[in-house]
Amino acid sequence: MNQASLHFIDYFIIVLSLIATFWVGVKFSKKNTNTEQYFAASGSIPAWAVGMSIFATLISSVTFLAYPGEGFKSNWILLVQGFMVPIVLLFSIRFIVPLYRNVIGLSAYEYFEKRFGYLARVYGSLGFIFAHFSKMGSVLFLLALALSSMTGFDALTIIWVIGIAIIFITLFGGMEAVIWLDVIQGFLLILGGIVAIAVIIFKTDGGLGEIVSYAVEHDKIGFGPYDFDFVNLTFWVMVINGTFYAIQKYGADQTIVQRYLTAKSDKDAINASILGIAITVPVWTVFMFIGTALFSFYALNPLELPAGISSDAVFPYFITTQLPPGLIGLILSALIAAAISSLDADLNCLAAVGVDDYYKRIKPNSSGADQLRMGKILVVLAGLAAIMVASVYVYSGENEGILSTVFMLYAIFSGGIAGMLLLGLFVNRANRQGLNVGIVACILFTGFALLTSTSTGSGENKHLLLDMGIYNYTQHKYMLGVYSHLVLFSVGWIASYFFPKADVPNNLTYYGYLEKKRKGLI
Repeated sequence: MNQASLHFIDYFIIVLSLIATFWVGVKFSKKNTNTEQYFAASGSIPAWAVGMSIFATLISSVTFLAYPGEGFKSNWILLVQGFMVPIVLLFSIRFIVPLYRNVIGLSAYEYFEKRFGYLARVYGSLGFIFAHFSKMGSVLFLLALALSSMTGFDALTIIWVIGIAIIFITLFGGMEAVIWLDVIQGFLLILGGIVAIAVIIFKTDGGLGEIVSYAVEHDKIGFGPYDFDFVNLTFWVMVINGTFYAIQKYGADQTIVQRYLTAKSDKDAINASILGIAITVPVWTVFMFIGTALFSFYALNPLELPAGISSDAVFPYFITTQLPPGLIGLILSALIAAAISSLDADLNCLAAVGVDDYYKRIKPNSSGADQLRMGKILVVLAGLAAIMVASVYVYSGENEGILSTVFMLYAIFSGGIAGMLLLGLFVNRANRQGLNVGIVACILFTGFALLTSTSTGSGENKHLLLDMGIYNYTQHKYMLGVYSHLVLFSVGWIASYFFPKADVPNNLTYYGYLEKKRKGLI
């Protein structure tokens, strides 16, 4: 892609924002004397800041670059997943938040152990670990591609420099630094999106009206196709996928659950969750619209895109060729901030899971200092692993459709975790043995679906990894995650009847919440 050299002022703005980021990390380093402070900020963060942190965590370079890429290439169908989050949140947040704040210490997956035993905890935490390593690799990879195309620096160099910087910030700053950085970077991200849209509108003859009119004429603004079809990507595939995504993200994802624990009270945590998604959905929409607006911009203006440019690279190209010095630096700072605000949270939460779910189990008598030291070691190891995953993406040369890839990997690695949560909350008869049978069934199904739907080779040599003819999994891969949740839930429920009924504490189920509500205790 053609590169426009960055002005000195652009580099100055980028360096200044990075220095400020490092300063915040160092500022909070002295407060991290125990794991409660390092991982949960000792429950001292105000609701509005936690809400901004949730928003910034959900937004990353995937949002900043892949959403415009999808908006440019297709319509808004992938945005449907995000629209399902507030709907699910309305029905769940008022009992999910108190559940976690009263039942667990640090790890979201402690709930699964208390409800179903340690195997359930391990299964849940491993799903989180694999899903977030794939996500972190995608975020770093997409950031590196964009910055490389804009600056000319090598993508691998960018991955290592930014990756090491994020490790440093997370290592020394802990969760409190992560949250306050998220607040700053969240505002920067919003500003970057607004500036980008304003420039596109200003540079298009006819302004916003012409942009929207041309996009509508070419079917760029919409969520279809609306066929009730699960083989192809349709509106209903994204509705169902988005529903289970929201259940898992807000009900069993450490990056969100850990935010619940940083708030001062249950009410603050609930309000923070609502605020977070109230900001996130409009911002997702803004960045999808940027892609749509760019489609109209390059069609309506006498400008040509470089031959062979990928849809994910259009927005970076626009930034470097159409924005003046200073604004380019602002947008790039927002892009880097988007990646940092997502990845620093991932690293802190992965370390928290490692300490709480595994290290304490291996060394139950370890001191708080030992646990804190191990947490910091895990931050470094997780960061290096994410860098390696992103480097593999670079070597593979895959750079088209990153948003679709992230959605698919998340669906696969979710591995029935939302189904396990629903089983624990709503089925009193469900027990440890039944759940374990459900986990086995879920793993077998996921393996079967992947093997019978994934091709290898090319041309005449292209073939499925496992061809079972009419029994092959032929539906859309976004539905794979949905079915894995349903398989675990249904098999776990049925299998539970073949084993003795468990004595389930009321505080681990939805019915315990209803009982407290009837008694006026909440």
